[in-house]
Amino acid sequence: MKKIILTSFTLLVLMACNDSKKQTENDTSTKEDITLTPEQQVKAAEDAVAENPMKEAYFGETHLHTAYSLDAYLGGTRLLSTDAYRFAKGEEVEVNGEKITISKPLDFCAVTDHAEYLGEMHDNFAPESEGYNNEKLIELRSLTDFETREKWFFKYVVSVNRGDGPPQHTDFYPGVESVKNAWKVILDAAKEHYEPGKFTTIPAYEWSAAPQGGNLHRNIFFRDINKVPDFVPGYADINREEELWEWMKGLEDKGMRVFAAPHNSNASKGMMFNSKDSKGKPIDLEYVQMRNRFEPLIEMMQIKGNSEVHAKFWTNDEFADFENANSIQDYSGRTFAKSSFVRDALIKGLDYENKLGMNPYQFGFIGGTDNHNGVPSNLTESNFKIGSHGAADGSIDRRRNEEVGGWIKGVDLTPGALTGVWAPKNTRFAIWDAMKNKETFATSGTRMKVRFFGGFGLNESPENYEILVKDGYKNGVPMGQTLKKGEGSPTFSFWAIKDPDQANLDRIQIIKGWVTDTGKTQEKIYDVVWSDDRTKDKNGKLTPIGNTVNLEKATYTNNIGSATLTGTWTDTEFNPEINAVYYVRVIEIPTPRWSTFDAVRAGLPLLEGVKSTIQERAWSSPIWYNPK
Repeated sequence: MKKIILTSFTLLVLMACNDSKKQTENDTSTKEDITLTPEQQVKAAEDAVAENPMKEAYFGETHLHTAYSLDAYLGGTRLLSTDAYRFAKGEEVEVNGEKITISKPLDFCAVTDHAEYLGEMHDNFAPESEGYNNEKLIELRSLTDFETREKWFFKYVVSVNRGDGPPQHTDFYPGVESVKNAWKVILDAAKEHYEPGKFTTIPAYEWSAAPQGGNLHRNIFFRDINKVPDFVPGYADINREEELWEWMKGLEDKGMRVFAAPHNSNASKGMMFNSKDSKGKPIDLEYVQMRNRFEPLIEMMQIKGNSEVHAKFWTNDEFADFENANSIQDYSGRTFAKSSFVRDALIKGLDYENKLGMNPYQFGFIGGTDNHNGVPSNLTESNFKIGSHGAADGSIDRRRNEEVGGWIKGVDLTPGALTGVWAPKNTRFAIWDAMKNKETFATSGTRMKVRFFGGFGLNESPENYEILVKDGYKNGVPMGQTLKKGEGSPTFSFWAIKDPDQANLDRIQIIKGWVTDTGKTQEKIYDVVWSDDRTKDKNGKLTPIGNTVNLEKATYTNNIGSATLTGTWTDTEFNPEINAVYYVRVIEIPTPRWSTFDAVRAGLPLLEGVKSTIQERAWSSPIWYNPK
């Protein structure tokens, strides 16, 4: 008779098995072995976790690299997936010679190592593999000085995968089996660290396409760890996004559940939301359908800057000048274009919906770090003293005066961003489903919580948070969903509460976008609720919140702003015949930027031309209105 394989959540499995026979401690003669498939074990464990019908906000990392990414390894990273999950749970790890812990444990985490070098990196770590003694891997393991490692980076990362020619494997690529072995190691770590109800791991990886140096990277997320492919393709295997979606469709046809999330669109050279497909033809209905189906989310912000908007193109948005990462334009010809930013794509998507019948850019929002140190969501500004990319930005001097090779100057880096997910419980299926359904929000690093509902006939004066939420679900739709035509004008309800360990809130804004009958894109920003009894001037502009930051000490006080902001807003300019998109942006009061913490710690002057304070923020996933 087969015996059950014990797992980290066997107890939950046993509790959930209603068909198992009860046995007394002394009755061993009639005991029957309980045999469950891996899928049944996971389902039983998840079913045993109680649901919250109001849902809860769970915070996690959706973009992280470990030593299984060649560029991270070259930077000095030696932490693996299992170490990343330990850090996410609150355990101590060592980076750049310094022992660190996360400010608060995460609820979930996805490790997204580059598929492009998984085979090479697996053999590099596996003495038993056939490729371990490859002369290139022997050389790789012997590299110690920064300059030589940087030469490797430009030869095997930049030149191979970011040039004008077709992508190709490295000259020491060990083959498909090594990639499969690497993927198994990554999956095994995710299985080991999954604790349903407490900490969720999501199987994932990154597909890192960069034609002509333009960033078209996608992170790929799987719902069921027992239903994943045994091989994950990289840029040399699948060259463009259309091929990636076809591959994902093939997985779905085999019963797997998967989606992709584009990231870092600010560096895409206008290609992330191009009006033409990879063959130079105008995007058609088939393209739109596939993108809408397989890309429900987009990364709003990461270490290499904010992709919502840019101050150059949004001169009327007073908060557009936020971590714009301008020095990206100094590398690989990545000159910024308005068409590379998320807000522009959101509104243009409405025009495609009018013309083709579907929206290719119907994205919910998430945030990630793209951290290459193996430490997920190390986002506290004061804790950025270890940087994000190993030796490239691992010292104050390099962050102030040098660059992260091939991408950005150190001064323009940010600690990254965070994903918030509204889900009924903290399990893999529940978190993945909420992400697929776009009930998500992104923050620039703090753990503020944001809710956003829209509907025709919503309660315009909810007495409390519970009523607002129940009314939103019953009589409207949550963030990430689409409103159908109703009577009158839509009302939107919103709520935000500060991170208990961080700054107070300044205001909540609603950003609306629409397209006129002539195809012209339009947008408007509304300050809908704010703190401290401020008033708007005759032009409708709200008085700034003020600033309590002490630059000499890198401190601030919470004697301005509010801990919670909530309210409702009705779109009095609503046209029921025109489709529209709405999302919430929540702004905090000013706080010290990481570069200010660096300067104060080292006794150095503040950097000229670099902002010394920031106003952290959050973005809800949008709500769309479609009259059809």
